[in-house]
Amino acid sequence: MDKRKELLKLCGNMEQLAGVRRIEYQDGRASGLRCVLVENGVLEFPLMLDKCLDPAWLRYRVMNMSFLSKPGLQGRNAYDTAGEEAVYSIMGGAMFTCGLGNVHGCRRIGGTDYPTHGRIRTTPAEKVSMDAFWDGGEYRIRVTGEMREARLFGENMVLRRSVETVYGSPWIRFVDVIENQGAEPQPLLILYHCNAGYPFLSPGARILVPELSCAPRDSEAERGMEDRLRMEGPEDGCPEQVFQYTLAADAEGNTFGAVVNDGLELALCIRWNVRSLPFMTQWKSRASCDYAMALEPANCGLNGRAGEAQVLEAFGTYVNELQFSVVEGREAIRELEEECRRLCIRM
Repeated sequence: MDKRKELLKLCGNMEQLAGVRRIEYQDGRASGLRCVLVENGVLEFPLMLDKCLDPAWLRYRVMNMSFLSKPGLQGRNAYDTAGEEAVYSIMGGAMFTCGLGNVHGCRRIGGTDYPTHGRIRTTPAEKVSMDAFWDGGEYRIRVTGEMREARLFGENMVLRRSVETVYGSPWIRFVDVIENQGAEPQPLLILYHCNAGYPFLSPGARILVPELSCAPRDSEAERGMEDRLRMEGPEDGCPEQVFQYTLAADAEGNTFGAVVNDGLELALCIRWNVRSLPFMTQWKSRASCDYAMALEPANCGLNGRAGEAQVLEAFGTYVNELQFSVVEGREAIRELEEECRRLCIRM
């Protein structure tokens, strides 16, 4: 008997096992925040319709894997992209998309102000569609939408996102197509801020990456170079540390980074292609109450727009594919380690 018939004989409605549904929060600063809640049997993640279809959290078999900052869940606010005020709206989440004009701290360049992590992370989605359907023997869940970052006499950039998963599978795939719908070339900066948090992230967790090179952002990061791949316990007032890597990849340009918790026998693995995202930034925050680790595939260096930025020609397109997967078991983690070793040897 095929899987579809077997499952439908056991339950009359697949929402008993998996599905996708719109929800809206009603309390506090999250009031009015609209999401598409996806449940695939092992993973749960709400895609924020008001914030670039980014996942607010990621839970695997009920356990939280991601980071939620002190401000908590929020809708769009007046201070979302207002200079230094932007830090009051950064809620973390399983991922937030930084760009498209700036990906790092707020700065003024060429007479224009660029907010912390850019504007796309708080841009609401349009043309949203969602579906859950049988595709052969797989029950597939798909959400799509588009976000536009544009201004009068300026850029007109459109990000079309497709998010997909399959019932019972421990992975989520994001495919982004960015189009410059303006008549002039535009700088394009993008960084995917993928955030691990407690209880998945705990003292003793480690980072696994096929490292070719690593550069600290500042003197604080220089002091942490030796221990950058290991997560210690929280410390009051501990400064954040930021590192940037170049990673080895296979012949097609595919690479990965993973946060590993050996005690839980779990790893959160992020996969992407270095041909479109040649860098990975690591954010390590050991500060008490701000305890987090992020892996951040990016197309630009630590200087962001102030450095060398990619330029997208008029009416040109740029495609990224990013996959989250949860790896479970000692043997599966060993296979990740072996994959990492092979990639490094290849280079």
